[in-house]
Amino acid sequence: MPPLDDQHRTSRLFPDLHGHGLWLRPWDPDSDTDAENWLRGVTDPDFALWNTPLTLIDDLAGAREALRRKAGMAAEGTSASYRIDDESSGTTLGHVGVNGINHVFSTARVSYWVLPEARGRGVATRALRLASHWAHTELALHRLELDHGVGHEASCRTAERCGFRYEGTLRGSMFEAGRHDAFRDAHLHARLATDPERG
Repeated sequence: MPPLDDQHRTSRLFPDLHGHGLWLRPWDPDSDTDAENWLRGVTDPDFALWNTPLTLIDDLAGAREALRRKAGMAAEGTSASYRIDDESSGTTLGHVGVNGINHVFSTARVSYWVLPEARGRGVATRALRLASHWAHTELALHRLELDHGVGHEASCRTAERCGFRYEGTLRGSMFEAGRHDAFRDAHLHARLATDPERG
């Protein structure tokens, strides 16, 4: 049997997810539209205020390379990066990821962002519920962690609505906005597979 390419391997490991009016599917590095939407998401001023990726992206080539890296991690089974689409229209709304998957310790870290025009509609909450339920049930992960910069109240509310309890402050654990030489504190939230489901 011939070896699977990254896209086929990814689809076997991490299937599309449906629920809460959303369709979660892997980002496609070969899609112009996906690269454009990724670039819009990670260069949005609100995203940049709270997130500083290791590799800063400012053009389509950088966006494609980021999506290729994510596809590679998905093929290895260590990270699932999902494009959030509206289930009825297919419009891309944002991103949700289940990252750093560790089956030995049964843990992963989750992340999300929403495009500016899709904010205020509960997209992050619905996507996080869908992705975390899948991670707890289908991936059989016991603990999911989520962190955000102190002061990011919208992210804090999303975490708590999805049953990610606040566990404390991680001192100097995140880069300051736009910098790799300065740090800021983050709030840590976590959800266990044994925690009760939220509506």
